Amino acid sequence: MLQPQMEITVDELRQLVSDRAVQGETMLLNMGPQHPSTHGVLRLLLELDGERIVNCVPDIGFLHTGIEKNMEAKSYEKALVMTDRMDYLNNLGNNLCYCLAVEQLVELDVPPRAQVVRVLLTELQRIASHLVWLGTHALDLAALSVFLYCFREREHIMDIFELCSGQRMMTSYFRPGGLWRDLPAGFDEAVRQFLSLFPARMQEYESLLTENPLYMDRTKGIGAISTEQALQIGLTGPALRATGLAFDLRTARPYSGYEEFDFEIPIASNGDTYDRYIVRMEEMRQSLRIVEQALDRLPKGPVRSNNRKFVPPPRSELGHSMEAVIHHFKLWTEGFAAPAGSVYLPVESPRGLLGCYLEGDGSPKPLRVHFRTPSFANLQAIPILSRGHLVADLVAIISSLDPVLGDVDR
Repeated sequence: MLQPQMEITVDELRQLVSDRAVQGETMLLNMGPQHPSTHGVLRLLLELDGERIVNCVPDIGFLHTGIEKNMEAKSYEKALVMTDRMDYLNNLGNNLCYCLAVEQLVELDVPPRAQVVRVLLTELQRIASHLVWLGTHALDLAALSVFLYCFREREHIMDIFELCSGQRMMTSYFRPGGLWRDLPAGFDEAVRQFLSLFPARMQEYESLLTENPLYMDRTKGIGAISTEQALQIGLTGPALRATGLAFDLRTARPYSGYEEFDFEIPIASNGDTYDRYIVRMEEMRQSLRIVEQALDRLPKGPVRSNNRKFVPPPRSELGHSMEAVIHHFKLWTEGFAAPAGSVYLPVESPRGLLGCYLEGDGSPKPLRVHFRTPSFANLQAIPILSRGHLVADLVAIISSLDPVLGDVDR
């Protein structure tokens, strides 16, 4: 991919664009990396014939933070806080993926109550992420009201996260072995209030968009991709399911107790921008089903493993047990040692397949941490989706993939 200020030869240019661009028949244009409709610091090198896209080359790396390398310099427990900062719209989902990998590496148990709470909060996070997507997607197409409504409902979910963890976004609420602490008083009431409120609000969104002629003109038949093409480039999540393939890791390879919940995997058939909208809308309804089931079956009991080799003692013990104080001090200053070996644990994020590769070497710090992030893989679809469309259509196409650039540049 092109770098912002690198010099390239004619031969290198021919590999990126058509002969017509080299001969001056088409125009090369930069879109971004500060363009608001690129949903982050993404640069697109466009080859245009008039307003028609001949070729589109994504250029990433403007937001690189070194998260994976920084995690390798921290103990397993302290590295968790870095996962919140990758896909900042899927904080709890990132926490879950990393925790599951650590638990598999060290063979750490998770109590049943913590398992159910994890599923419940991860699905609320999925709804919150889709609300940000829907609001910004509509805003890109000049539907301002939908943006305001979506963020109104997202505030309810943010309040629930703050109730649990004290933080609206960077919660770090899931920990290896369970949760940071048990659910607070008022949690059940807050979630049930959202469950009763949200279905009617979803009907408001759909009444504004689903059969709106302007919205349909901007999205139907725009940015279509087939299942075969999607699989070839590693497309996952709603963008893949919009092509007609019902692949979702929550059912294909259940984790964290998802096999105990009853829900459906929404699909569409055309694989275009409109179908990606339809799939995400139905996904929010399915997430509501999962949240309600989790709330109804929430068991009593501890929320973190009793394995003191990996889990700090409860704070209630620190006031009367010197052994607990010493144990707490050693775990937070030195960390726990994980055995030599490697694991790979994938989960279904709001954007698709999120996988954590974790390698231990017997020390308290991971030897290697690497994430397979959905936004990184899904960006590969932009050249296919955009070719032959207008520049104005590219705005809707990028938005329909729901990329988060923090999820790309790690």
